[in-house]
Amino acid sequence: MSDFLTHPLKPFFNRNSKILILGSFPSIQSRKDGFYYQHPRNRFWPIFEILFSVKLTSIKEQKIFLKNQKIALWDILKSCKIKNSDDKTISYAKANDLNIILNHAKIEYIFTTGKSAYHFFKKFYPNLEAIALPSTSPANLNFSLEQLTYEYKKIKQILKN
Repeated sequence: MSDFLTHPLKPFFNRNSKILILGSFPSIQSRKDGFYYQHPRNRFWPIFEILFSVKLTSIKEQKIFLKNQKIALWDILKSCKIKNSDDKTISYAKANDLNIILNHAKIEYIFTTGKSAYHFFKKFYPNLEAIALPSTSPANLNFSLEQLTYEYKKIKQILKN
């Protein structure tokens, strides 16, 4: 059974944020823990640990890392019906107002994580550009950690410039 949910997490950004990374909707574990990409098998944080040679063992460390790297996190959906954490079951989707970030930060690039996030981004914001990255979800069996790290290297390259 699908539940109709409203996004419980605030966007993570500050005025110096340069890159915005958008997922679709937070997983059950992320909603429970109160921050993004907290499912223990999600590969989002391991990718950044590899790319930046850091260890991010707590939400506090993750937030410090994001702030230092000028990375903002949020999700494209404000509310939707979803079964568990399965993006394929999303219906009745409503968008978050990205202007909350775009009007207050120095965002130069937007990335989406996964096909659903990119699909909803283009649906709700057809005039904005985003770079689609593969999902870091454990359900994405098409990409190994090594392949994902290679794809996400684009973010590090932009931050170096």
